Amino acid sequence: MKKLPYNVTQHSLWSYAGDEPDSTEGTREHIKQVRERLQLSGADNLSNAELIALVFGTASSTQRTINQVQTLFSSNSLQELLNTEFGEFSQTHQLGDIKAAQVLAVLELAWRLTVPNQLEQYQILSPADAANLVSNEMAFLDHEELRVLCLNTKNRVVANIKLYQGTLNSSVLRSAEIFRPAISRNCAGIIICHNHPSGDPKPSPEDEAVTRQLAEAAKLFDIEFVDHIIIGSNQRFVSLKERLMW
Repeated sequence: MKKLPYNVTQHSLWSYAGDEPDSTEGTREHIKQVRERLQLSGADNLSNAELIALVFGTASSTQRTINQVQTLFSSNSLQELLNTEFGEFSQTHQLGDIKAAQVLAVLELAWRLTVPNQLEQYQILSPADAANLVSNEMAFLDHEELRVLCLNTKNRVVANIKLYQGTLNSSVLRSAEIFRPAISRNCAGIIICHNHPSGDPKPSPEDEAVTRQLAEAAKLFDIEFVDHIIIGSNQRFVSLKERLMW
C-alpha cells in the first residue's frame, strides 16, 4: 500500500468546503473538486482527509459526518481500529449503522489487500520474508499467538498454522506439538512466529530459552529449525536466529 504524503490531522475538511460544516451542497462541491484532482494528479497526491471525503462522501453525508470519520482515523491506530466492534463505531462514535458498516468494510479490505496470496506457495529467503507473511495477521492482536510455518526443501510455505493463543512460556510449549505439523507433512524445516501485543519485539529471557530448547529438539526430529520470529508493531520484528546464532 502506498504511504500517504499527508497526515490526516494536517488538513481539516471544513477548510476545503468553503461552507458551514453541515452544508451538503458545499460538501458535494468539495468532493467533486477532490475527485477531479484525483483524475488529474493521482490518488497519492491527495491528503488522508481528502481520501476519506471521497470514500465516505455519499449523497447523504454531511461535512460533520465526514469529519467524524476523519477524527476517528486520526485519533486511533490501525490496531485499535481493527479491534473495534460495529456497535462502537455506530453508537460510541455516533456514526450510525451505515457509516459504521462503511468504516469496517474499508478497514477489512485494506487489511486483506496487504495479506500475501495464499493460493501460491510463498517462498521464504530471509527473516523479513517470514515477518511479512504473518505480520498482517499478528501485529494488531491484543493477545499473544504462536504460528508454525512448515517449509519444503525450497523454503516454500506448505502450511501456516496457529498452535497457541495466550502467554507463551516453556511450560506451555511442547516440542512435539511444535514439530508435529512439519512431520505429518514431511516438511524439511519450520519457522515459528509469535507476536508481542506491546508492539516491542525485543525478546524476553523466556523467548530465548524456549528458542534454545526448540533448536535442540529440532536435531532429534531431523527437521531444520530455520528461525523464530517475534512480531512487533509498525513492521518491526526480531529474528532470534540472527540474535542467538544457533
